[in-house]
Amino acid sequence: MIPRYTLPDMGRLFSDQARYETWVRVEILASEAQERLGRVPAGVVEDMRRAPVPAAARVAELEQERDHEVLSFLAAYCEGMPDASARWVHLGMTSYDLVDTALGHTLATACDLLSGAARELRRTLIGRALEHWDTAMIGRTHGVHAEPTTFGHKLAGFAFGVDRSLRRLAAARDAVAVGTVSGSVGTYALIDPAVEAHVCAALGLGVEDCPSQVVARDRHAQLLQAVAALGACVEQLALELRLLQRTEVAEVEEGRSAAYQGSSAMPHKRNPTTSERLCGLSRLLRGHATAALENVPLWHERDLAHQSVERVILPDSLTVAHFQATKAAELVASLRVHPERMRAHIDQTAGLVHSSAVLAELLTDDGAERERAYRAVQRAADRTVATGEHFGATLAGEGITVGELRPERFLTRHDVIRDRLEKLGALED
Repeated sequence: MIPRYTLPDMGRLFSDQARYETWVRVEILASEAQERLGRVPAGVVEDMRRAPVPAAARVAELEQERDHEVLSFLAAYCEGMPDASARWVHLGMTSYDLVDTALGHTLATACDLLSGAARELRRTLIGRALEHWDTAMIGRTHGVHAEPTTFGHKLAGFAFGVDRSLRRLAAARDAVAVGTVSGSVGTYALIDPAVEAHVCAALGLGVEDCPSQVVARDRHAQLLQAVAALGACVEQLALELRLLQRTEVAEVEEGRSAAYQGSSAMPHKRNPTTSERLCGLSRLLRGHATAALENVPLWHERDLAHQSVERVILPDSLTVAHFQATKAAELVASLRVHPERMRAHIDQTAGLVHSSAVLAELLTDDGAERERAYRAVQRAADRTVATGEHFGATLAGEGITVGELRPERFLTRHDVIRDRLEKLGALED
């Protein structure tokens, strides 16, 4: 995690101190269950509750002696309680009973934060899509003018993409929100399964079905695939806004503060820096998703090859995605839209965008043979491109008479999508 792309709530969640707070909670819950089973003397849990959460600096200091974070944490934690109680801490557990169960809780919380940011992005996209539902603009395929659409229709597509990502993220949350307290190779040899049940229920977690000492890493891979997919949806939005902000297009513009400066050398520049940043961050998310897949296969019951990778990719992916979704919502909310530029671009090609409608009329109203009609319309279009003469006039030169060429003719049925969008928006109520 780097501060530039870390928002406070997510940053606190993945701090060393927050991790140790969660580890303490897991240890106390495990000892509660052990006490109920008669495996731990009465009073131990109270001493554990009174002991302070170890400071991250103290754990790091002890790790210089032990070269083992969990043992260092346990040593620091036990410094705050009587020796008679400290001897019962972590009874029957192995390191990853603690680490993975706490991680499941942290990842579930992180998913909730990320989902909240994504829902806000979805809400903002829906609101602006409805605001601009009838703002006509040119649609482009292959980067070339195609037929008229609306800016609202365009934003609606991004809203539905974020909605699909939210559903993927919900499924991934279910996958990672699990723990295990099952002992050294997952056989419960030295710990009653009731301990695991108590700990996981209190943390709102499911239980790993067949633990091998660790939680299966395909769960984390599923999460980072979902995070990367959300990032790609944000990138698709941001890329479109970048393209629409080009000088020769200028159909939208990022909202800017009075302090904005776009170039150190050229004071006139108004660069799409927010959109560019959002696109760049999605590259990180895709790379981390690949690393998560590499973490799935472990040697035998477990190895440690995944741990160093996870220390980077899990906090970084979730903080970056949270930042990305939050900033995307802010970008959409403050976006300046230029309908007059959009309308001008519809008319830029002298009526050529109406070619499909003219062809359809020839086929359906006049009963023309398709190949002949297509070639006639194409010849008229080619002449418009070559001469700049309006398409209506070049069509007349081919003996084709058309009425007024208005972009609204393409938009008579697109309210079916608005109805779907409004239903999606109802989810926010």
